Amino acid sequence: MRIGMTLGYSGGFKETVTELADFEKAGLDIVFIAEAYSFDAVSQMGYIAAVTERLQIASGILPIYSRTPALLAMTAAGLDYVSDGRFTLGLGSSGPQVIEGFHGVPYTAPIGRTREVIEICRQVWRRERLQYDGRHYTLPLPPDQGTGLGKPLKIINHPVRSRIPIVLAAIGPKNVELAAEVAEGWEPIFYVPEKAADVWGAALAAGKAKRDPELGELDVVAQASLYIGDDADGLLDLGRPMAALYIGGMGAKGKNFYNNLARRYGYEKEAEQIQELYLDGKKDEAAALVPRELLELMSLVGDEGFVRDRLQAMKESGVTTLNVTPLGRTHEERVRLIETIKDIAS
Repeated sequence: MRIGMTLGYSGGFKETVTELADFEKAGLDIVFIAEAYSFDAVSQMGYIAAVTERLQIASGILPIYSRTPALLAMTAAGLDYVSDGRFTLGLGSSGPQVIEGFHGVPYTAPIGRTREVIEICRQVWRRERLQYDGRHYTLPLPPDQGTGLGKPLKIINHPVRSRIPIVLAAIGPKNVELAAEVAEGWEPIFYVPEKAADVWGAALAAGKAKRDPELGELDVVAQASLYIGDDADGLLDLGRPMAALYIGGMGAKGKNFYNNLARRYGYEKEAEQIQELYLDGKKDEAAALVPRELLELMSLVGDEGFVRDRLQAMKESGVTTLNVTPLGRTHEERVRLIETIKDIAS
């Protein structure tokens, strides 16, 4: 099991990156860089590539709508080059609030577009002359849609790898099925190992049945907050605001993927109440209603015995990369947490 960590998209990025070398020495395998609607993730990943040696670097995630498929491919190839083959392209569709609100692009056909983006990226990395006739993307652009001067081109540089790993962030059944079919990895959110098979098992099986054997086994990337000790009281509550933000505020009523996931986990009443309160501006009240059971099941926060049990549950459910958020109070304590969880996982 690989141990990963996500760097946040709000403030203090340079200070956080200076600590990465210590996490790398402690055994951290991969770092994921979020983008959302903050600073772009690409410049930050290039910065990280320059100050690390072994650490894998992944976008977590780049939305498929904010860049053309060819630019996503070029960007991935460039990051793979400057990192000496350490890059993973994390992709996702984000949501209509960000895509239409911040980027001004229609949020249409996320599953179909994702499939085509992946196919185009892999053409670029193989240095094929880019010709693609899809439902959502046509390359070169047809003459009746432009000047008629478009030519089939191939990327000038030789990519370090002709197949850069792709991880899809997905929680809806059709999107999860797509990830299991065409991507090297799948990254869900709010992962509860005991409920994963019921919620995603059918979709994963359907996707794997169509999977190209050359892709290898699906890398399942789960996220969990991490603290090991007898003094963990109250630390679980640190996850309440983020859970409430996603379950309550990431989307409108009827169009919130994370709220739907909470309902599929069996928290229908709580999900409805959290959303109503959050959209009404009552964020603290919404956070207070996040079920403690949910916070416990998707975390690694407790004494060593509890953490070992939760890690084993993650492994048994199919998790192969554990993306942790160490909750140590000091940098040194966070480094020790990475060392410890790496040791337990191995």
